[in-house]
Amino acid sequence: MGTYVKIPWKQQFLAATIDFPAMYEKTNGECAYPLVIICHGFTSSRIGVDRLFVKTAHALTLDGFVVVRFDYEGCGESPGVYGNSGLDELIEQTKAVIDFGIKLKNIDYNQVVLLGHSLGGATALLTAVEDGRVNKLILWSAVAHPYEDIRKIVGREKVMNLKKVSAIDHLGYSFTAKFFQSLEKYHPLIAARNFSKDVLLIHGTNDEEIPAKYSADFEQVFLRRETGTCTRNEVIGANHTFSCGEHFQDLISKTLEWITKNVTVKTYQNTRTKSVKESII
Repeated sequence: MGTYVKIPWKQQFLAATIDFPAMYEKTNGECAYPLVIICHGFTSSRIGVDRLFVKTAHALTLDGFVVVRFDYEGCGESPGVYGNSGLDELIEQTKAVIDFGIKLKNIDYNQVVLLGHSLGGATALLTAVEDGRVNKLILWSAVAHPYEDIRKIVGREKVMNLKKVSAIDHLGYSFTAKFFQSLEKYHPLIAARNFSKDVLLIHGTNDEEIPAKYSADFEQVFLRRETGTCTRNEVIGANHTFSCGEHFQDLISKTLEWITKNVTVKTYQNTRTKSVKESII
């Protein structure tokens, strides 16, 4: 069961849940656990559509990871107005979560993984480029063109109407011109070449919100780097949120296969590094 926490953010806080491995409290400093931080997408929350991030956190903790999933400002249980700020503030909030996460006990601050979905994928990438503490990056159905992609979801005519009104409504959220102006400033496909570490890309082939071809576009950029690997996978038939049980199992299996090969639990008792599964057994 996850532990609810409030992560300091300006004068308020970001609501978050920390999910721990079963052996976490019994390690007595003998292990340093990798940290996975989940960045949710547009108007989502740390729960995720159809409990996507709850199920993900459970699977990751079984393999020895500490997971922090949080609500961006104005989403889920976090106070504030989501549409009043923008992508720049989402990046800063993600950094604040990293600040918090690496201070948890028994955490290996040299193994910080950002897992971002949809707009959270773009946010995770942009954060990783700016913050050297991020060691690995996992992008699920990541947004490649924030302004165009989100404008399409909200409705182009509604966004154009911001020239006449102070804010527009989408699913009960109030979005200002400032929010969309911030999206225009960022270009994840260009920024991607500046992240020099390992990346996993996964996209559903039946994603009707964010085109599956974006995954291949990101792969082309990542493969042109001098350092860092890139692995790309597809989940055949999956929608944007991998809502079908079979599709989620495929998604999480591909994610676990990659992450357990690339991220390890450090064990000090035997003065050697074990794999995640070896350390838990």
